[in-house]
Amino acid sequence: MTSAAATPIDSKKPNTKQELITANIKLLIEQLEAGHSDALTNYLTAMSRFHTYSFGNVLEIARQMPTATRVAGFWTWKQLGRSVKAGQKGIRILAPIVGVRRKQDEEANKDVTKQNERVLVGFRNAYVFDVSQTEGAELPEMRGISGDPGENSERLAAFVRSRGITLVYNEKIAPALGMSYGGRIAILPGQSKAEEFSTLVHETAHELLHKAERRTATTKTVRETEAEAVAFVVGKAVGLVTGSASADYIHLYHGNASLLAESLEVIQQTAAVILAALEPPIADEQEESAAAEAQELAEVAA
Repeated sequence: MTSAAATPIDSKKPNTKQELITANIKLLIEQLEAGHSDALTNYLTAMSRFHTYSFGNVLEIARQMPTATRVAGFWTWKQLGRSVKAGQKGIRILAPIVGVRRKQDEEANKDVTKQNERVLVGFRNAYVFDVSQTEGAELPEMRGISGDPGENSERLAAFVRSRGITLVYNEKIAPALGMSYGGRIAILPGQSKAEEFSTLVHETAHELLHKAERRTATTKTVRETEAEAVAFVVGKAVGLVTGSASADYIHLYHGNASLLAESLEVIQQTAAVILAALEPPIADEQEESAAAEAQELAEVAA
């Protein structure tokens, strides 16, 4: 196995969301075909760390700094009492340029508060820095769990039920660890806490990903691999010890970049939905930091 370090795409920087995704998917295929079997793991790990960022920007962060764990803009780090070290190179992402357009309809003419609307007019280069590129005040500890999902198991079960999905425990599904039936999930009792959490994430991913049109458009192998990738991303995010993502994933698409991009994007989006549901309901310093970062970058290239 060989490692895939940060790799330049080419001399011309992608300037749109789609160009960004296309260039990174092309590079990912090239890395995997060249034997860099941990390239996919780097991308999925980045999804677990930066699930509030857009798909394209997750790919950009993973490509430029696979070891990044926490990123923020220059001024956000300042607000947290840290400074970017001299000579450090920022991680380029795309941030939206939002303008204001005056509406000309009848309703707007009657009510001045409804005359303007925010519209996306393009994207600009924005730069973030990893915590390893900064120095200064110690940061508040990130909530992290090693080997035990803790309260995340209860939050995940509550999220599943809030979606109208029945959750049961059934010994009869053995040797399967979990089953998804479309509106109903069965989990094999007796698993460790970490195994049970990962199994429930896997089956939840099936419920969110593989119904209706998408189920008929994918094979069973693809569906299982996507669900396992979501479980990898979420498990990493909550601090569980996980295996490496399988490089065999790429072979499911036979080098088809568009299908691979679609699959990775739905994995990222599904993992982000689940991780958002696991966020603790109380405000703390970590959430205040995230709010400051969101204000600085606005809506990062959605």
